[in-house]
Amino acid sequence: MPDLLAAALAHAARGWHVFPLRPDDRPDDPDAAKRPAFPNRCTAEHCPRTDPRCRAAGRHVGWEERATTDPQRIRRAWSTRPYGIGIACGPSGLVVVDLDVPKHADDTPPPQWAGACDGLDVFATLAARHGTPLDPFDGVGPDAPRGGIDATYTVTTASGGSHLYYRQPTAGPLLRNTTGDRGGLGWKVDTRAHGGYVVAAGSTAAGHPYVVALDCDPAPLPAWVAGLLAPAPRPAHRAAPVALPPDRRGAYLAAAIRRQVAHLSASAEGQRNHALFASAVALGQLVAGGALTDADVAAALEPAALSLGLPGGEVARTIASGLRIGANNPRHLTSVGRAA
Repeated sequence: MPDLLAAALAHAARGWHVFPLRPDDRPDDPDAAKRPAFPNRCTAEHCPRTDPRCRAAGRHVGWEERATTDPQRIRRAWSTRPYGIGIACGPSGLVVVDLDVPKHADDTPPPQWAGACDGLDVFATLAARHGTPLDPFDGVGPDAPRGGIDATYTVTTASGGSHLYYRQPTAGPLLRNTTGDRGGLGWKVDTRAHGGYVVAAGSTAAGHPYVVALDCDPAPLPAWVAGLLAPAPRPAHRAAPVALPPDRRGAYLAAAIRRQVAHLSASAEGQRNHALFASAVALGQLVAGGALTDADVAAALEPAALSLGLPGGEVARTIASGLRIGANNPRHLTSVGRAA
């Protein structure tokens, strides 16, 4: 535990926001040590408020918001149990390239990566294609070939892969997580950025350690990597008009809808799904009172949520959940349009 505490403090001293992962004491579940340690693994729309921080805030407080560089908070947490260490990439200003290795004999590359043995091979191939030869452990940095990729902070993972830590670009679109060939860089190459975390050096998973392989400052994310990770432009999503009566009642409902859409549109990164849920609850109360319909709420909130980058399936589920909660507290409009 003292070693884990020292490691967590050392990461925080670099400006990296850390939070506890589950202790590595579940040999029957090798991935348990990679999960946040917080109880009640709830979501913003299904938070029972039993966790003290959620109860105090009156809303769901997830791992990204809990991550900290505060030495006192870190000492309190890691003095109680041998927690693993998670680093929240977004608040830490990091983009981490996760170079994985095959998990079993049938875990072979797709045809476009034939001949590659692991994620390092794929990433090195991409680097060479973009004129930046890569070897994260040797021949990089000041003595690297002209045009080569810079050395960067590197961790060897519990499975034998590598985490390459880079600084987030200060300009351009917000980078988020990617996975392998599904919108990512390629086979066995994942990335973690805003909304993602990595298991930090000093931790173990299934008894295998995460170890610093190259201890230096993170290099800037290569421009070609940022370009490949940049999300596609979001399509324009226009709100469908909601049919409302042309009287004070309709004016009140229109204002209520505008207020909730504005609340959602102004929500910060990492809080958007919660804001969507809260807006759906508020309008769901008016649905329960007979002033709006479920379709009205979806027509008003879905375009704004999609424009913020929330996935369509998640948007639909969150709105439906908010409507269910709102139905428990109906708001009825009086004849002059005010909610009773």
